[in-house]
Amino acid sequence: MKNRVMIIGGVQAGKSTLMNTLLGRESSANKTQALVYEDWIVDTPGEYIENPMYYRNIMATSLEVTHVIYLQDATSSRSVFPPQFSLGIPKIQIGVITKIDAPDADVERATGLLKNVMTQGPIVKTSSWKKLGVEWIAPLIQLHTNEEIQQFVKDCDSPYLMYCSQ
Repeated sequence: MKNRVMIIGGVQAGKSTLMNTLLGRESSANKTQALVYEDWIVDTPGEYIENPMYYRNIMATSLEVTHVIYLQDATSSRSVFPPQFSLGIPKIQIGVITKIDAPDADVERATGLLKNVMTQGPIVKTSSWKKLGVEWIAPLIQLHTNEEIQQFVKDCDSPYLMYCSQ
């Protein structure tokens, strides 16, 4: 199976903008109404994680991917994910913090919120508009184990990339 990633996060958290940036598009994001499959990325509507009735859609879609991005908006003071949500999805986990360049961004808070969701994995701090950190995501998707990812993060030595484990 070709490596493929599903992006999940809250409404207006930057999922579609991140997808467009990763695919090299300059277009602005539209409201995602249903699953969007584009090349190696599956974009999910924010409602899928904000409404527990849709969790089964996330679980079913996870069967089609190798990696899952848990996306946290740096300007939001709350997480849309239940604690340890990643335990229910046995895929390689990647945390992504968006909007790190926003005036009201709190990257430390966003990092803490993601650590409550993920059991282990890299966290990438990004700004899609300024193209910060996003360059690390595609290479992470090409890796197949957490050990490879941990070594990649160590070798990169980037301020936009860290590895967390519990």
